[in-house]
Amino acid sequence: MVNKALYILIFVRNNTFGKDKKGFPIFAIMESTRQKKVSRLIQKELSVIFQQNTQEILGNIMVSLTIVRISPDLADANIFLSIFPVDDPEAALKVIKSNTVMIRKKLGESVRNQLRIVPTLQFHLDDSAAYFEEIDRLLKK
Repeated sequence: MVNKALYILIFVRNNTFGKDKKGFPIFAIMESTRQKKVSRLIQKELSVIFQQNTQEILGNIMVSLTIVRISPDLADANIFLSIFPVDDPEAALKVIKSNTVMIRKKLGESVRNQLRIVPTLQFHLDDSAAYFEEIDRLLKK
């Protein structure tokens, strides 16, 4: 019973597309094949961009793209990042958000033959590992 509740919580957590203006999660459970292909392409290209440019943006910090969710019109992309080893991941995320224009430009240069429109990028912290540990700790009580 505990494992089933944990799996449900993880499923809900992993299938959120972002949050609306009031902070409620937006779900994108059913993605089209085109959305899946574009999100995989964006994840692959952004991982290369972060691998090449993280040193000059953040220093000795590793950035990992965990999830890329794209809107049905392929115009908006929510990118979830894991940032380590850093004491304050919010500050590192703020630096990444301030360089969004440069990152989007490099993404546009790398996918110009595959995509007609380069989606706007919205970066979020992926705290699913900490979330999992917290849920596991609460369920063990």
